[in-house]
Amino acid sequence: MPSFDIVSEVNTTDARHAVENATRELATRFDFRNVEASFEWQQDHAVIKAESDFQLEQMLDILRGNLTRQKVDNKTMDISDPVHTGKTFSQTIRFKEGIDSLVAKKLVKIIKESKIKVQSSIQGEQVRVTGKKRDELQAVMALVRAEDLGQPFQFNNFRD
Repeated sequence: MPSFDIVSEVNTTDARHAVENATRELATRFDFRNVEASFEWQQDHAVIKAESDFQLEQMLDILRGNLTRQKVDNKTMDISDPVHTGKTFSQTIRFKEGIDSLVAKKLVKIIKESKIKVQSSIQGEQVRVTGKKRDELQAVMALVRAEDLGQPFQFNNFRD
């Protein structure tokens, strides 16, 4: 039976490159001259630091632009609240990996309500969809792309 998996993954290498490019762009910006501001990549997340809350917002815009250039979807960013420590503000940006159980349940519900003749099941941090015809599976893919559940989805292991 034809099947595929719905997953949500982020290429951490591309995300790291986007953070490095944002650091280079920050060095050339006139409005950040003589200001203590930085981007840091730490294993699976990024930390931005600046002297004011407004500068953090500008740095987020720089990072979003660089993520787009690296073809990393901005919906994967999970941005924490700004933390004020001494004279600096900092924010942690995590990248969403996997599908939460609540989002997976919503996804399965959407697929069942569409009345497409497929079966969907939650398997850990992914959703497996099986059906008799390839066209039905492609209709499910189009349905999932059209929904906005707060994170991007990829389709893996398409088997005929």
